[in-house]
Amino acid sequence: MRLSALAAERFDPDPEIQGITPDSRAVREGFLFAALPGEKADGADFIPQAEKMGAAAVLAKPGARTRLPLGADPEPRLRLSLMAARFYPGQPKTVAGITGTNGKTSVAIFAAALWSMLGEKSGSLGTLGAAAYGFKRALGHTTPEPVVLHQTLDAMAKAGVTHLAMEVSSHALAQFRADGVKFSAAAFTNLTQDHLDFHKSLDDYFAAKLRLFTDLLPTEGTAVVNMDGARAAEVLAAAERRRLRVITTGRRGETFKIASLQPNPSGLDLEIDAQGRRYASSLPLIGAFQAENALLAAGLAVASGRAGEEVLPLLAKLPGVPGRMQHAASAGGAGIYVDYAHTPDAVATALRAIRPHAAGRVVAVIGAGGDRDRSKRRLMGAAAAAGADLVIVTDDNPRSEDPAAIRRDVLAGCPAAREIGDRAEAIAAAVAALSEGDVLLIAGKGHETGQIIGGVTYPFDDAAEARRAAGARS
Repeated sequence: MRLSALAAERFDPDPEIQGITPDSRAVREGFLFAALPGEKADGADFIPQAEKMGAAAVLAKPGARTRLPLGADPEPRLRLSLMAARFYPGQPKTVAGITGTNGKTSVAIFAAALWSMLGEKSGSLGTLGAAAYGFKRALGHTTPEPVVLHQTLDAMAKAGVTHLAMEVSSHALAQFRADGVKFSAAAFTNLTQDHLDFHKSLDDYFAAKLRLFTDLLPTEGTAVVNMDGARAAEVLAAAERRRLRVITTGRRGETFKIASLQPNPSGLDLEIDAQGRRYASSLPLIGAFQAENALLAAGLAVASGRAGEEVLPLLAKLPGVPGRMQHAASAGGAGIYVDYAHTPDAVATALRAIRPHAAGRVVAVIGAGGDRDRSKRRLMGAAAAAGADLVIVTDDNPRSEDPAAIRRDVLAGCPAAREIGDRAEAIAAAVAALSEGDVLLIAGKGHETGQIIGGVTYPFDDAAEARRAAGARS
C-alpha cells in the first residue's frame, strides 16, 4: 500500500509500505515506523535506528527529524490506529466492544457463546487472547496495540468470524488503540477503583471508558448498559445525548430486568422480566454478579439483531470462564474456586457472591501485584477481612517490588490474616484448613499460568495448585 493511501494525505516521494510497527527493533525494509511518545522514552529518539533498519517512512509528532517521508500528527497514536485499520482492513461484520472495571472477560465469552448457539461464527478478544472456532492467538494486553489488534481482526475475519465480542480497556481507550475498529455495539459493566497508577483520578479513568460510547460507537450503534454498575447512569445519559439505541439490563434495567435471583449449590436461579414476559433460567455460574454479566451478553446478542425470546432461553447453557469463579477442585466436602479478582471491589464482590454457596466458612487467599496501584492494597485486605472468615495473604505478581513490602500493605487492611509469602504454600495451607461445607476463594491471578517475580515469569497456575493440594488431602 502506498504511503499516501495509508496516511490519507499526499506524499512525494510516495513509497510502498510493506508493514507498520511502533517498535524500532521490529522495523524491516519498507516499513512505516511509528515514533510514539511514551512514559519512559520518546519514539522519536529511535528514528535513526529505524532508518538504518530500512524504514520507508516515519509517523511522528510535528518537528521530528528524519530523512524519510514524514507523516506528522500532533496525536500520532490516533493516526497509527487509523493507518493500521487501512493496512489491515478486514474486520468481523459485527464487533461489540465491552468496557468497565470488572466483568469484561465474562461478558465477552458469554456473548460469543450465545452467538455460537444462535448459529453465528463468533469469537472473543481480550484478556484470554483472541479465540474462535479454529482460531486462537495469544495477546500481550487486554486490548493490544493497534497494529497487533488490526492484524488480529483481519485474520479473524479471513477465518470466517462474523461476530466478535471484544474487551476494550481504559488504557486502550486513553491511547486510541481501538480507534479504527468498526463497533456496532458497546457494553458497560461497572466502574470501581483500578489503574490509578496510570489514570490521574477515578474521573479520568471513567472518562477514558466513556470514549467507547461518545467517540468510537457510531450513531447507528447500540449501547448496552448494566444499570446496576456504578456510573451507569452517566453512561446512559451520554448514550441518550447522542440518540443511540439503548438496551439496559440488571435489577435497575428496563430491557432485561432481573426480577429475582437465588443461589443454588451449583449456580443461580434467575427470573428475568423482558418485553412483558417473565423468563426463568438456571445459570450454571457461581456468583450473583455473573447474572449481570450474562444479561449484558444477552443485550449484545439482541443488539446484533436477534430477538430476546430466542436469546434468553440460551442463558442456561452458558459456559464457565477460565479464572472467573472457576471451580478448581473439591476437598473434604469443600469447594475451591479461582477468580481473577484483583481490585478492592472485585474482591468484595467475589466474596459476597460466593458466601450464599457456602454452608460453612468462606476462606480467602489474596495478594496484590507489584508495580501497580499501591493505594488499593490496604483496601483489598479490608475487603477480604470483611467478606471472609479466614484470610491468607500471599504473593501475587510482585514484579520488581519487594514481595514482603507488598504483603505488609495488604495486611494493613486485614491485620488478623495469616501471612504466607510462597503462593503454593499459601494455597496448600488454605486447602488443608477446609472443613465440609466451606468454600475457598483463591483471588488475584485467575486464568494466569505464570507468576512474575523480579522480571522473571515462573510457571504457576492457581487452579493446578488447588488440585494438587486437594489431591494431597485424599
